[in-house]
Amino acid sequence: MADEPKMSLHIDSDWKKQAQEEKRKLAEQEAARKKQEQTVTAAPMGVVAGSSAAAPARQAAAARGGARPQEMPSASLDTLVQSLVTQVLFYLGDIAGRGGEPVVNLDMAKHNLDTLTVVEEKTKGNLTDDEQHMLNAALYEARMRFIAVATRYAELP
Repeated sequence: MADEPKMSLHIDSDWKKQAQEEKRKLAEQEAARKKQEQTVTAAPMGVVAGSSAAAPARQAAAARGGARPQEMPSASLDTLVQSLVTQVLFYLGDIAGRGGEPVVNLDMAKHNLDTLTVVEEKTKGNLTDDEQHMLNAALYEARMRFIAVATRYAELP
């Protein structure tokens, strides 16, 4: 009976050592993960997206997310306009999320349409003919689609 308290103390100290060792290993793993994330997030900023130097960053990001690596589109007016139009169409219910039902949120659709209008106003006189034509067409199509959906919802009882 007198040996039992010593035995439990011995078990407790072994358990504490094991827990401390696991805690140390987890801290090292977390530090390594943070270092890798900093490297991955910093690399694309200084590297051309299509270059082979960007490939490890894309592969690491894909490994974390479980998706295939994809090339990022170049930053341009076309990409910005396309992104905003896509958001307008999403909130008008024309595009649904993966496996989801279409969403209709006229306020968010109008907000993104207004943002696209700000782009038009702020770039006036600074666009090439092709860029101006693309922006005008995108605005026209998005506005017409917004009017059609808003009218349909206004007519509902």
